[in-house]
Amino acid sequence: MLKSEIRKHASTDRLAIGEDEYSQLNKGLLDQFTMLDFEGINTIHLFLPIAEKREPNTFLIIEWLAENHPDIKIIVPKADFNTALMTHHEYLGINDLQKNLYNILEPQKGNLHSGEVDMVLIPLLSFDKQGYRVGYGKGFYDRFLQNLNAQKIGLSLSPAIEKIDDVNTHDIRLDLCITPAATITF
Repeated sequence: MLKSEIRKHASTDRLAIGEDEYSQLNKGLLDQFTMLDFEGINTIHLFLPIAEKREPNTFLIIEWLAENHPDIKIIVPKADFNTALMTHHEYLGINDLQKNLYNILEPQKGNLHSGEVDMVLIPLLSFDKQGYRVGYGKGFYDRFLQNLNAQKIGLSLSPAIEKIDDVNTHDIRLDLCITPAATITF
């Protein structure tokens, strides 16, 4: 299936998820996330969810990290839609976040992070059994991940599809993908 078709189907399917199921799926994601090995992990980059698009609730992960690994630095992105690049900022809490024009929560006062990143939690609409993902099509994460030596982990509310037919050379493969039922290694 082509990315454009996958985007359409995945977006529709995600919006059809009821509140109780959404809550259960996010609990499953968190349960899977807590089983990862955090040894040597000092900095984690993660996306902030767009609630209207039913993205995985990464605030649950942030809360768990704060409780169980308070020494791990959390950084979150700020998107520049003119350049299709992201900057990365220290997460200071929910009160530092504000929605941009695209309804994406972004940090306002968090310090710019230019150091190492050990783990990246990546948003996606769908992923295939080879470890490739379909995002929203702007390429923000593919550009960010291009020369980054970090663990690349997708978060998906749905299981893998068989194959994305139009993967190209700019697409960055995931190392892992966490679903509510399993963590898949590629």
